[in-house]
Amino acid sequence: MNLSLTENLRFGPEEGSAPWLDGEPDWTPRMLRSALVWLALRLGKSILKLTDKDYRENGLESLLKRFGSAYDVNIRVFNDLQHTITGWPGGKPDADDSNRPERAAPYPKRVVVFSPHPDDDVISMGGTINRLVRQGHEVHVAYQTSGNIAVNDEEVMRFMHFVNGFRSFLGDDAAREIKEKYEGVKSRLRLKNAGDMDSAEILALKGLIRRVEARTACAYGGILKSRIHFLDLPFYETGRAEKNPLGEVDVEIIMRLLSEVRPHQIYVAGDLADPHGTHRKCTDAVLAAIDECGRRGDTWLDDCRVWMYRGAWAEYAIEHIDMAVPLSPEELRIKRNAVLKHSSQMEFAPFLGNDSRLFWQRAEERNRSTAKLYHDLGFADYEAIEAFVNYIPEYRKDKN
Repeated sequence: MNLSLTENLRFGPEEGSAPWLDGEPDWTPRMLRSALVWLALRLGKSILKLTDKDYRENGLESLLKRFGSAYDVNIRVFNDLQHTITGWPGGKPDADDSNRPERAAPYPKRVVVFSPHPDDDVISMGGTINRLVRQGHEVHVAYQTSGNIAVNDEEVMRFMHFVNGFRSFLGDDAAREIKEKYEGVKSRLRLKNAGDMDSAEILALKGLIRRVEARTACAYGGILKSRIHFLDLPFYETGRAEKNPLGEVDVEIIMRLLSEVRPHQIYVAGDLADPHGTHRKCTDAVLAAIDECGRRGDTWLDDCRVWMYRGAWAEYAIEHIDMAVPLSPEELRIKRNAVLKHSSQMEFAPFLGNDSRLFWQRAEERNRSTAKLYHDLGFADYEAIEAFVNYIPEYRKDKN
């Protein structure tokens, strides 16, 4: 079983480069996209306003010889990018889907959104999740790890203060037990030194806090409780930032969920810049599970597409985007509100560095920047866009 499939992912490293200036590249559709986006942004023009002169003066004269004129190249790439934009991420029922990123049938679709931590789903694709739910699809969210080490001790005490205060509503025996538990947690946290690992009990409380927040965010987005899955993959449960290696048991947990739901769409994190490596391991686990299901002949995979999203760190280079879901100002506000339901994550910067913005701020600016890029290239002026890349599983490549 291959447990490191993300090593083969190459989404975006060529962003900012211009290989056509060093010689004649292989003019694939993605390379053509990349060249015209580069040229349009370099000149401050939309794609359809590029001229033969612009091509000649910027090292792209060979495209005129290949395709005939700037107009011919412009319209080809403009249409290619236009076809990535859709307000129907699950496919538009009873519509011509020949130029849409997702197929119309079946409708409704069963969808599984894999979230490495209990907030990556709304941070990365909260607007798309909201759209899928509103358009009638059966949306499941699978939280792959507990996220317990990302909860501050102060947050634990805040919840424990509430529980302790709740004693007045209970009988004497229950109140006594709660008080003992409260005093025990309070004592352990008071005696804890910087760098000490939390006890199993404290880690369980922190994991519970993340679960409660995730359920609240899902309820806000209209996702049924029965469609919320907490996988608690074992590799994560070390109590420290350093995790165990990904194992077959992690993959088997995901395989069981996929076999139970039999989804038509799978969304998985493609943002591999997580400083602790959790995202990469979670993505490897999903991709390995998909491949194992495919190799053993699970027929539901024949009608399933895999979409990769990115979170707070970076966006895919536009030449790689296969589906762009535009969000209105109201939809972006709904996404923000869903992220804010994860209140334990709202009081500190996401990781050390010069950027002190919270995850929701980073993600919102990224979505707005993607929309601005599309607008600068000549498309509609959307408030924000969430972008996705279509992933082809390894087992399908092997068949080809």
